[in-house]
Amino acid sequence: MPREFELCPGRRVGGDQPCFIIAEIGQNHQGDLDIARRMIRMAKECGADCAKFQKSELEHKFNKKALERPYTSKHSWGKTYGEHKRHLEFSHDQYRELKKYAEEIGIFFTASGMDEMAVEFLHELDVPFFKVGSGDTNNFPYLEKTAKKGRPMVISSGMQSMNTMHQVYQIVKPINPNFCFLQCTSAYPLQPEDVNLRVISAYQSAFPDIPIGYSGHETGIAISVAAVAMGAKVVERHVTLDKTWKGSDHQASLEPNELAELVKAIRTVEKAMGSPIKQLLPCEMACNEKLGKSVVAKVTIPEGTVLTLDMLTVKVGEPKGFPPEAIFDLVGQKVKRHIEEDETITEQAVENHVKKVKC
Repeated sequence: MPREFELCPGRRVGGDQPCFIIAEIGQNHQGDLDIARRMIRMAKECGADCAKFQKSELEHKFNKKALERPYTSKHSWGKTYGEHKRHLEFSHDQYRELKKYAEEIGIFFTASGMDEMAVEFLHELDVPFFKVGSGDTNNFPYLEKTAKKGRPMVISSGMQSMNTMHQVYQIVKPINPNFCFLQCTSAYPLQPEDVNLRVISAYQSAFPDIPIGYSGHETGIAISVAAVAMGAKVVERHVTLDKTWKGSDHQASLEPNELAELVKAIRTVEKAMGSPIKQLLPCEMACNEKLGKSVVAKVTIPEGTVLTLDMLTVKVGEPKGFPPEAIFDLVGQKVKRHIEEDETITEQAVENHVKKVKC
């Protein structure tokens, strides 16, 4: 079983621990601090474990030409990409304010550090864990520096190959054992045929000593719930207050009612996973008493008769007698009293019967 580790204070992931649910606010706050607070509260009220943002130090994430590039999309908040990103980027003080608010209402708070300087700030901010976005998963110097901070890491794998993920594992593991991989496909919104949930199983086989999770960009909740049934120990989904708002992530995000339903469905599935031991359960006793079948005499059987299979059948009987699986064991046994046709075969009617213990 994959090892457990403490992702946030008092909250472990992996093993038999419940799935850790991350509400990815990202930049769906529209650059508005009040909306960001509302979204943190929404994540808490819907039952998510963590509210997550995306932090960039823009001059370290983008070069000058990228920031000066004209941005004419319907989702744009400025004439250039730099103006657009600056509108959506919170200051360090605003991040401190949001983290304090999250702590006050009782939900974990973190962010993806979208560049090395953002990671430095988040480390100073004392977030419980670092989220590595898919765009930095193959940024090996960044990974190494982030791992050396010593905080747990959640690493998405969109746009990556299995070979790259093996390299990521080999870089991070010797430095920092407390990390997990999330299966992810970087498309917004994500079509079901591109989800590839089977990668979760492939990761579980390739990296058996770390927890595996899922970061989804699809619409709806069904696929994310299926990921948990396949063993995902962390689930991350983008969230929004309104899918019609400006911004490319809103359409692939969950509104509050959907997030609440996802959390409820995940917790239900976790209960339903249950035990691998197959046995008659206490909750089945009533049905077994009512509908469970017994071995019944197919014909009249005189006292002293040695039973043969053609004398026996299986019916719902009253009273209960030998269960159907005992019918072959009864062949060759002698009855010690007269048994009428259609009468239940009970232990009291069979000579020296010894129950076989089920394994």
